[in-house]
Amino acid sequence: MSEGLLHHVEIYVSNLKKSESFWRWFLEELGYQSYQKWDEGQSWKLGETYLVFVQTKNKFLDVPYHRCRTGLNHLAFHASSRERVDKMTKMLKERGINILYENEHPFAGGEDYYAVYFEDPDRIKVEFVAL
Repeated sequence: MSEGLLHHVEIYVSNLKKSESFWRWFLEELGYQSYQKWDEGQSWKLGETYLVFVQTKNKFLDVPYHRCRTGLNHLAFHASSRERVDKMTKMLKERGINILYENEHPFAGGEDYYAVYFEDPDRIKVEFVAL
């Protein structure tokens, strides 16, 4: 175990079923494996790090998530190559997932930054980047 690496990230979601469907294919495509599952949540693990998605309780659903408010802005994942970013972009489009900054894709992060940006069902921004 390496001190300082993320152990896990836990995200509350408005609709667990939709989030499970979205995140399952993406994370498993990256090599994550199902780790924990219970009535109100699901997690996937890669190495020593895992991501947890938990159903938000009804009493807290009155204010929807927005990445520009205080809190999480986005999750960024390493891609093994630019070709892998291109393959993922194609898969996202085939699934009808909205590509952010499409008019600047794949250089929305700058001329030396090759990435695809998209959103999960709660509009949490996700980035897949080849450095």
